[in-house]
Amino acid sequence: MHNSYSHSILKIHRGDTAYPARLNDLYDPPDCLYIKGDIRLLHMPMVAVVGSRIPSNGGLRHAAVFAQELSKAGALIISGLAKGIDGAAHQAALSLGKNFFTLAVCGTGLDLTYPKEHIGLASSISRQGLMISELPLGVGPKPFHFPRRNRLIAALALGVVVIEAAEKSGSLITARIAADLGREVFALPGPISSPTSSGCHKLIQQGAKLVCSPKEVLDELIF
Repeated sequence: MHNSYSHSILKIHRGDTAYPARLNDLYDPPDCLYIKGDIRLLHMPMVAVVGSRIPSNGGLRHAAVFAQELSKAGALIISGLAKGIDGAAHQAALSLGKNFFTLAVCGTGLDLTYPKEHIGLASSISRQGLMISELPLGVGPKPFHFPRRNRLIAALALGVVVIEAAEKSGSLITARIAADLGREVFALPGPISSPTSSGCHKLIQQGAKLVCSPKEVLDELIF
């Protein structure tokens, strides 16, 4: 079973025509990428929707609305397959039907799924989208893999939409790298008493665009 699963995983090298040129903006682009799913989607315009692993119900709703509206506008929704906002964004894009796509950047080898409860979601993404990783098969989740994964999300995306994030959230790493690479960064405001909004407010103070609707994101991005 394990072997048949891995047969559908492609490996592309930096320099291959399929390798996404935007990754070359990183000072340390991956030498190779492992890919499961429709490799042609790597050439679509991508918008990242990221956020807290422990979001509010409102945050989950916002993730779904932004992912679906951006997807309908022609963007490939990219996120990190994490619990919470990431999973909601992937799921929302998939639920629009077979002409809408999502990309998961994974912090493990593609023959493993982390978190385990996203096994079904990962399988849907590989059928109606694609999954990528710079990590070889068999490599499990380690804490340092996830900030590394976040730099790939930031580089691939035209813009990063942060739905909810605490002060010490991995989403802030993604947003910071995106800003350094000249990508657009958008953050949704929330109640000042909400811990999951404090990271978004910090981003807005640092120059991220405050957005309340997907249209405000689309007005800034040219696909």
